[in-house]
Amino acid sequence: MNAPATMSMPRALSAEHRQRLMRLAREVSFPLGTRLFEEGGRADRFWIIRTGTVELDMRVPGRRAAVIESLGHNELLGWSWLFPPHSWHLGAETSSPVRAYEFDATTVRTVCAEDPEFGRKVAEWVGMIVAHRLQAARIRLLDLYGPYGSGNPR
Repeated sequence: MNAPATMSMPRALSAEHRQRLMRLAREVSFPLGTRLFEEGGRADRFWIIRTGTVELDMRVPGRRAAVIESLGHNELLGWSWLFPPHSWHLGAETSSPVRAYEFDATTVRTVCAEDPEFGRKVAEWVGMIVAHRLQAARIRLLDLYGPYGSGNPR
């Protein structure tokens, strides 16, 4: 399940704010099966996916990790970097080779603090994504572990 297009960075941030954020990026790539972060780990960076897919997962006691969502082109990977205590709420692993823009969280938070308007827009963009991911997690977990059909949105 991909995030609605309105949540991707190109549509959520103005051209000026996109350019400002992208000046902080570095290009990275990861092979298939790379574990990018673990639930509970330190959230010190985030990515915008250029190509490939990454699966977000959640630990479920006594079971394999449940895949919550699959992310792809132009989607934000990682939001925990923005909110204290800056620890990952989910895990992430590449499900294909991935090329992405990587951002240092401390640097981006500093730029956001120095420019409140930029910071507010970044926080709104990330907040929309958080809300979507929480809903996706709820639906996926109900589909996996609830009574039949309980994960269907009303």
